[in-house]
Amino acid sequence: MTSATLSAGVAGADGARRPKRRTVLPGFNLTLGYTLLYLSLIVLIPLSALVFKTLSLTWPQFWEAVTSPRVLASYRLTFGASLIAALVNVVFGLLVAWVLVRYPFPGKKFVDALVDLPFALPTAVAGISLTALLAGNGWIGQFLEPHGIQLAFNPNGVVIALIFIGLPFVVRTVQPVLEDAEKELEEAATCLGATRWQTFTKVIFPSIAPALLTGFAMAFARAVGEYGSVIFIAGNMPMISEITPLIIIGKLEQYDYAGATAVATVMLVISFILLLVINGLQTWQRKRSAGNTQ
Repeated sequence: MTSATLSAGVAGADGARRPKRRTVLPGFNLTLGYTLLYLSLIVLIPLSALVFKTLSLTWPQFWEAVTSPRVLASYRLTFGASLIAALVNVVFGLLVAWVLVRYPFPGKKFVDALVDLPFALPTAVAGISLTALLAGNGWIGQFLEPHGIQLAFNPNGVVIALIFIGLPFVVRTVQPVLEDAEKELEEAATCLGATRWQTFTKVIFPSIAPALLTGFAMAFARAVGEYGSVIFIAGNMPMISEITPLIIIGKLEQYDYAGATAVATVMLVISFILLLVINGLQTWQRKRSAGNTQ
């Protein structure tokens, strides 16, 4: 750093010249401009094109496209299955993260790497693999189907596929928070006579709740837009096991671009509202945790 840089500064409250703090990245204005440009090219322009294409429909046409019985059934399946899968992943993702952080065991690194498999595995391969396992003639399905348990080619298969692709989001979000948690607080709670359940609910859970909500939001958002792993195991029966992304693909194949964008816009709005609510809950939880620690 040169002497000219050291001597350069801004006037403080007492009128003295103080050195400017140098940062690695460019100034705020330039960095903000690059950020807005990048987000516009990657996010805002494609989404605006989606909305503008939808506006080519009249209101009766739009309403008919997004509220037909087949589309409504796909909404219920897509958002319902995504919600169930995200809730399941919150519970079992927390358990997996807890075991990976708190307990040493043989093959721990292998299990830790296995969590990331849904990230690396193509979704179509995941769907084919799950179908081969759970179908009536599959390795597992052949033992379940004689007892009336059918896990493939129905909504059950959709939920299982969404659980598979969403688990890493919860584990990888909660895991670093558990690693940074202060174990001294748990030991202090135990010394003061708290039970294991009280220690978890009063000490551990408040610190990991924001991370759990983040993992839930990411798993839910990922599940809502999932296509590749679901179509192979769902059966794709209209009104029963047909997801909304498949409806959109079908409209595109029929050259009904406006109808496809109308359904996609509804999914976008619903997903945005749900994620906004979840982010609000995260903010509230952080403020509550900060208030409890003060």
